[in-house]
Amino acid sequence: MRIAFFTETFLPKIDGIVNTLCYLLQHLAARGHASLLFAPEGGPAKYAQTPVIGLGAIPFPLYPELKLAPPHIDFSRRLAAFQPDLIHVLNPCSLGLTGLYQARALQVPVVASYHTDIPGFAVRWGLGLFREPLWAYLRWLHNQADLNLCPSRATQLELEAQGIQRTRIWSRGIDTSRFNPAQHSQTWRLRLSGGQPDAPLLLYVGRLSPEKRVDWLRPVLAALPQVRLAIVGDGPARPELERLFAETPTVFTGYLQGDELARAYAAADMFVFPAANETLGNVVLEAMASGLPVVTARAGGVLDHVVAGETGLLFEPESQESLIAAVSRLLADEKYARQLGSSGRARVQPQSWAAVLDGLLADYAALIESRRSAYQSIKMAA
Repeated sequence: MRIAFFTETFLPKIDGIVNTLCYLLQHLAARGHASLLFAPEGGPAKYAQTPVIGLGAIPFPLYPELKLAPPHIDFSRRLAAFQPDLIHVLNPCSLGLTGLYQARALQVPVVASYHTDIPGFAVRWGLGLFREPLWAYLRWLHNQADLNLCPSRATQLELEAQGIQRTRIWSRGIDTSRFNPAQHSQTWRLRLSGGQPDAPLLLYVGRLSPEKRVDWLRPVLAALPQVRLAIVGDGPARPELERLFAETPTVFTGYLQGDELARAYAAADMFVFPAANETLGNVVLEAMASGLPVVTARAGGVLDHVVAGETGLLFEPESQESLIAAVSRLLADEKYARQLGSSGRARVQPQSWAAVLDGLLADYAALIESRRSAYQSIKMAA
């Protein structure tokens, strides 16, 4: 197969969308398929075996980390020369719209994948008046696709409730050989606990941006002075968060990747994830694979994996008191916390990237064959 991708975000930005796309491009190369990627400029010229076409882009006003390439850019010759069998647009907004138009012009099927709850973020940012216009635009855009992929059942239900059609779940894989309790390192325990390895250590991993609600961990530390907190990640909210946590036993590490990230997970006692608008939460899967009990909101895509009382604890999405109570419960019962961590790892262990991505390739192949069969029928009728 020959697959062309249009993404609103790519390296050097690091987030769940980029990580998923990188795994996908590696998998396509391993399976012998050809691919071409159009993305905002600033990233590598090639990733795995995929050429990357960088395009000038500007920040999206409601979400500056999202860069929008103007939809009028003409790269039809480059795309036509590649001769794609299918076009996949990721988190379509501006560049993704161009991908949809190009798919129609080339008469190839188009897949759109939904990754980020921008309408929900707008409400969190106090811009609730934009929620319905954003859904209207996304509904119009996604309903032009032959297939709409979403990362979780909760997200699929939300899209369907908003009138988005032809949805299917495309979950995420997890590398359980890398994210593993065996990665535990006393050196990392010392580093992340600020030199207090015997104290309970809470961990957050993810983007440091307002919608992630990392600031909700400050009252947790105030209520539970015996614990230490490690915050792994970076983003626009980091300076403000560093000021907020300045007088607390908190360690900021910035971005971590690969084995360093795996060791950070394995060094902690508990993963605490305050966000309530996640379409999946890749970091939750990584924490579960690392054997950590998870505390997260009773909302969004995390509910596909975090089962209350079995693989983690859920707090009420708008209640800081509920979050504190959940953390306190696990601190008070170490045996129960270990049990949840073990059950969480067992739940995600079968979910390999190879299996998940082979399922996606099967969806691609089915769409391509369906389109070819339809054209063949039209020719025979003529």
